[in-house]
Amino acid sequence: MEQSVALETYLKQLRLPMFVQQYQPLAQEATREHLSYERYLLALAQAEIAKREVQRINRLIAAARFPVRKELADFDFSLVESLHQTQVVELAEGGYIAGAESVILVGNPGLGKSHVATGLALAACRQGRRVRFYHVAGLVNDLLAAQHELRLSRVLTNMSKLEVLVLDEFGFVPLSPAGAQLIFQLISVVYERVAVIVTTNLRFGDWTTVLGDQLLTAALLDRLTHKAHILEFRGQSYRLRQRLDQSDGALAEPGT
Repeated sequence: MEQSVALETYLKQLRLPMFVQQYQPLAQEATREHLSYERYLLALAQAEIAKREVQRINRLIAAARFPVRKELADFDFSLVESLHQTQVVELAEGGYIAGAESVILVGNPGLGKSHVATGLALAACRQGRRVRFYHVAGLVNDLLAAQHELRLSRVLTNMSKLEVLVLDEFGFVPLSPAGAQLIFQLISVVYERVAVIVTTNLRFGDWTTVLGDQLLTAALLDRLTHKAHILEFRGQSYRLRQRLDQSDGALAEPGT
């Protein structure tokens, strides 16, 4: 008993929680299976490494600050015929990240652009990538505050150390001239360093209505589309279809 207490104390000091949790059951298994000391120690080390990897991925997911976690496995590709599932699955493997390439999801509201963007970003987290998710309107507010507080350079430097940057809902709100300049500055900083995922309802020709300057828009699009994977979402909104289905169901009820 004293040996066990001492062993567990040392293992805790060495920060090996899975050794503490598993050394006894694995010792019993090793005895039953006539495993060598080395094989027993390997099993303990594997359990510790696996636990640490899970914790590391959980930290990366938490640091990404997803508003809602949505998995690609839960996305119904049959409802968006213009979207090729094979292309999305290939992107989820992460090749675009190594090349700091863009993924631009463009199309009508309510078709799952944010869902797919989140799913790709979650897949990147599980591959050990540093990810950050932003709604564009909130990001602009953060950048304006950083500029006002004279810490913009530090914020942009930190963002350039990411591996995947998600900019959700570009174009929902027109940007002020100062906000447009900051978004352009951000894209210039992360260009060819960080993979950028953008969701937008606007066709590229309409981006000037958000950024307010034709030359700035052209320069921004030049960087984003240089090495881009463009996913088009065409069809009718999920939410609209749900409401229509519910209305049809109500009309079909007897006595109504």
